[in-house]
Formats: sequence, C-alpha cells, structure tokens
Amino acid sequence: MAKIFIVEDNPDIIHSTTQELNKWQHDVITVNNWQNIANEILATNPDLVLFDITLPTFDGFYWIQEVRKHSQVPIIVISAAEIDTNVMHAVAAGADDYIMKPFAMTVLLAKIQALLRRNKQTADAEEIMWDHNSFNPLTNILTNENGTAQLTPTEGSMLQVLLSHRNKTVSKEQLLQWLWQGGKYLNENTLNVNISRLRTKLSTIGLRQCIHTERGLGYRLVENNE
Repeated sequence: MAKIFIVEDNPDIIHSTTQELNKWQHDVITVNNWQNIANEILATNPDLVLFDITLPTFDGFYWIQEVRKHSQVPIIVISAAEIDTNVMHAVAAGADDYIMKPFAMTVLLAKIQALLRRNKQTADAEEIMWDHNSFNPLTNILTNENGTAQLTPTEGSMLQVLLSHRNKTVSKEQLLQWLWQGGKYLNENTLNVNISRLRTKLSTIGLRQCIHTERGLGYRLVENNE
C-alpha cells in the first residue's frame, strides 16, 4: 500500500482516480490550500505524486520545481496538453513520467506501479562505488571530491543502469525497457531530455563527460572521463 498525493482540481478526475487507487489499497491525499501545494506535499511525505498542469494558482511546472527543491518523490504529470509540446517541459521541471487526458485507468495504474516498484528496488540497493565517485541509491545522491549532486528517482535509476553496464553501450530501447516498461507510453525524446538533465547534474561535480553518446546506438558510461 502506498500514499499517493493528487494535485488536481477536477472533482470528477479526483473521484474516479481515488476510487481506483483505493481498490488497490493505496491511500490518497488531495490539496487543501492551492497556495501551499509544495509544503503540503512535503508535510505528508507521499510515496508518489500525480500532478495536473493547469491549476487554480501557479501551473504544475512551477509546483514541481518547488517540490524538487526539497524532495525526490516520484512524480507523474497528468495533463490535457499536447504531449509533444509539454512533455519536455514536464521532464525538465522534474517529472518522472507523463500521461495525457483522457487516460485509461489501467495505463495510469501501470505507470504508478512501475514507479513504485522501481523506487523500492532502488531503496534495497547498496551504495555503488566507481573511480572516486560514490552513489547512494536510497537517497539518489552522487558524491565525489568535487561535491554532491542530488538526482531525481528517474535520473538515479538511469545512472544505476549505466553503472551496471559500465564501459558498455546501452541502447535507447534497453533504457526505455528497463526504466519505463519498454517506453510504450513515452517517446525517445523523453529519454534524450532525461539524459541531458542527468549530464547537467553530473557536470556540477566534474563528470560531464562520463556519459558518451554512441550515435545511432545508445549511451555508455566510461571511467575517468575517457
């Protein structure tokens, strides 16, 4: 059973989603104060957040960024907006996955279970060392002599996949399969944005060049910035 926070102002969607999640014995929390969304999420410490984009106050992108300043809770964005024009913005803001309205409840449940399962596997993993770097899968914190980088759950999972295949090329198809159930509900652009965001965070501790792009093949994590 998980605790799921729903940031949505449509009462019909709240009702139907809550009913379905309750069937799976998940607890559901909703917004009380639209001016204080981020603090409410932090105070309740949910296992996962469902975020609408169009909200009574600031949009979902703003609130996701506010949450990400203090929490790495898995986030799924739910929006009626066109996926091609908004998925990049959602991912850049810190979302881990994306679904469009109207959506089938089975698809939403599949995404929720995938993120919860991935998070549990991450929490059970041991600290990973390579070169002079240390990655904690539980906190998604990467540390070396240059400082620390806080990764999101998706970025942390992506780094773990690349680390487990160190110096080997991991295809985009493999990453989509391992991270997003084959990418059935995501496109390759989402993966590219996540890689770019991960590289940006790695660059803050001197690791910008550790992920190589193998053109037409995929990505490879190398040691010592080869």
